[in-house]
Amino acid sequence: MLKTARGNYAIASARPLERTADHVLLTLSLERADGIEKVSLRCRIATSLIGTADSPEKLIERIAPWLEREFEQTREAALKSIRTERKLLEIVFDPANLGPFA
Repeated sequence: MLKTARGNYAIASARPLERTADHVLLTLSLERADGIEKVSLRCRIATSLIGTADSPEKLIERIAPWLEREFEQTREAALKSIRTERKLLEIVFDPANLGPFA
């Protein structure tokens, strides 16, 4: 559960993890507690940051505090990406952008 200025949002994995040798792709669904809004986005996480054994739940635990802090910007970017580009926002976490994996 994310506690944001807009209210509480449930955070869940929306698809099974997609793995390659270099990264893991986690698709997240964020749904406001009252059901009025649902936003989805993808996180591309370098395997060098997490190894290969992390489950979606463990990744969400690590990402949630970061996402709570960055919620407004991330939400706006995700909505804009869906509206204008017709695709999910993809946030990349790698050695150059550690985000919650610092």
